[in-house]
Amino acid sequence: MPELSRIAGSLLRTKPVEQLASDGEHTALRRSMGLVPLISLSVGATLGTGIFVVLGEAAPLAGPAVVISFAIAALAALFSALSYAELAGAVPVSGSAYSYTYATLGEIIAWVCGWCLLLEYGVSVAAVAVGWGAYLNEFLGSTIGWRIPDALSSAPSEGGIINLPAAVVVLIAMLVLLDGIRESARVTTVTTLIKVAVLVFFVVVAVTAFDSGNLHPFAPAGVAGIGAAASMVFFSFIGFDAASTAGEEAKNPQRDLPRAIIISLGIVTLMYVLVALTAVAAVGVDEVSGSGASLATVLESVTGKGWPATILAAGAVIAIASVVLTVLYGQTRILVAMSRDGLMPRVFSRVGVKRVPTVNTLIVGGVVAVLSALVPLGELVNATNIGTLVSFGLVNIGVLVLRRTKPELPRTFRTLVPLVPALGVVMCVWLLAHLPGVTWLAFLLWSSVGLLVYFGYGRRRSLLNRTQPSGGGDDS
Repeated sequence: MPELSRIAGSLLRTKPVEQLASDGEHTALRRSMGLVPLISLSVGATLGTGIFVVLGEAAPLAGPAVVISFAIAALAALFSALSYAELAGAVPVSGSAYSYTYATLGEIIAWVCGWCLLLEYGVSVAAVAVGWGAYLNEFLGSTIGWRIPDALSSAPSEGGIINLPAAVVVLIAMLVLLDGIRESARVTTVTTLIKVAVLVFFVVVAVTAFDSGNLHPFAPAGVAGIGAAASMVFFSFIGFDAASTAGEEAKNPQRDLPRAIIISLGIVTLMYVLVALTAVAAVGVDEVSGSGASLATVLESVTGKGWPATILAAGAVIAIASVVLTVLYGQTRILVAMSRDGLMPRVFSRVGVKRVPTVNTLIVGGVVAVLSALVPLGELVNATNIGTLVSFGLVNIGVLVLRRTKPELPRTFRTLVPLVPALGVVMCVWLLAHLPGVTWLAFLLWSSVGLLVYFGYGRRRSLLNRTQPSGGGDDS
């Protein structure tokens, strides 16, 4: 029994909040981001991910009620966003949900959360890159009448050889990140403004063809269809937490991180609901469904193959590329935090001459480029959602734990406890229940690999193993 107690203690050891704060204060990363760049980072990582890419996949599941699916997914994201905002204001470090759970729920839970975040960020970058290729082909076809051959723009399981555009956009984003965070933030701000303008343009054009008849029957598959679509379009809200990964590069993280998270989610939700409603009402569910470039298809139906569809496709090419950039950024910063704690190899936290994690960025960019070149969109979306929902649920639980264990900790934002975190957990569980069985199988395999890595590498090399020998000192 004492041995079991010792092992359990080592798995559930928490990283002191004071140590996390010290890591943030003494970071080697450059503090150069104010509120506007943080909002741009969060909106840039979110807006476009789903509405440009996933709407065509989700519409057949729920019918016109896909608008309700977006609203439900937004509600689930809101509860988690409020919990993120509290923790980001209290523990402003780079690791996002990973760091928060390390301070509240223990090392093994933090590892599981970090492993889920690697799935969320890495796979979502690949999924968005696949969607980018579809819009690039739409743009090329409408401007010069030529498209990249299917053999070079589709995954092997879809009849192609390699999705070359998807791999290329990931590598371009990697090069931008290597140029430094200040330069990356400027690119993100500009592309986010373009993205919002393009979606407003879409709504203005599509609303001219608004036909309420296209909204009937509203929910042909009932509550089950709405739930299934909500689980899929939750992918569209992944990224609002990207601002929390910039805790060590924000000028005033305690003040600006909570604001950036909540403001960005509000902007994204408004745009998604307006775009989904006008798209379905303009042309009907059948026209929206099954296209990798569904919004461009809608405008072609409304205006013909003219300049509106070309502008939309061009804007999407820019907008989706910015999502690749910002989410890839978040992936690298989570690895920085895990590496600094000893749970990942130290190479991931080494900072180069431009004060960016150079080797980390090169490795992540290369792996994601290969993934995006070989795996189709639908499989990537669901794999991303399950990792995200698990990590969001843990963040909500972390708020409850930190309120109890550190009630005196200064917080620049306070959510309504226990109501909001509890509802956040319930919504995450409800959405998880609607994901297909094959996605759960893939997640269990991913988690099993993660636990093997933790017990084979991370647990022994954890910095807490050295500073808290009573929790497993003979492992060091």
